[in-house]
Amino acid sequence: MVEFVVRPARAGDARAMAEVFAAVAAERDGIATEPPVDAQERAAVFALSADGTVVGMIHIEASRHGFGEFGMLVDRDWRGRGVGSALVQAAVDRARGQGLHKLCLEVFTHNTAAIALYRKCGFTEEGRRVKQYRRASGELWDTIVMGLLL
Repeated sequence: MVEFVVRPARAGDARAMAEVFAAVAAERDGIATEPPVDAQERAAVFALSADGTVVGMIHIEASRHGFGEFGMLVDRDWRGRGVGSALVQAAVDRARGQGLHKLCLEVFTHNTAAIALYRKCGFTEEGRRVKQYRRASGELWDTIVMGLLL
C-alpha cells in the first residue's frame, strides 16, 4: 500500500481544490460540484501522497441545525488503496469535532463501490432524491441519500 497523509485544507489550497474538482468533472462527463469557498461554513480535508500530490479530498458543509453534508473525491488512480476510507473517517471526525449530530451524503445509485464503502463506514440509505443529474450524453443519473448519526 502506498502511504498518504490526510490533512485539513488551508487558504492556499484553493488551486489544488479547483484542480481536483475539475479532474472529477471531466471523469464524470461534466458532473461535479463546485469546490468549497466559505471557510466559516465549509471545511475541506485533503489526502496527499508522500510527495504532496493531491489524491483525494472531502468537503463538509455544516447547517445551523446540527447536520452536515459532505462530498468526497478520490483520484481514479488511487481507488482501492484506502484513500476513501481515510477521507470518510476524516469527515466523521471533523463533523464530531464541530458538534454535528448527523452527516449525510448524496451518491449516484450506480456507484456500487462507493455505496459499499459508505455502508461499511456505518452510513444507511435514507431514500432516493428527486434530483437527477443529466450527463452530456443525455443520460439521467439518479442519486440516493445516505446518512450517519454521530
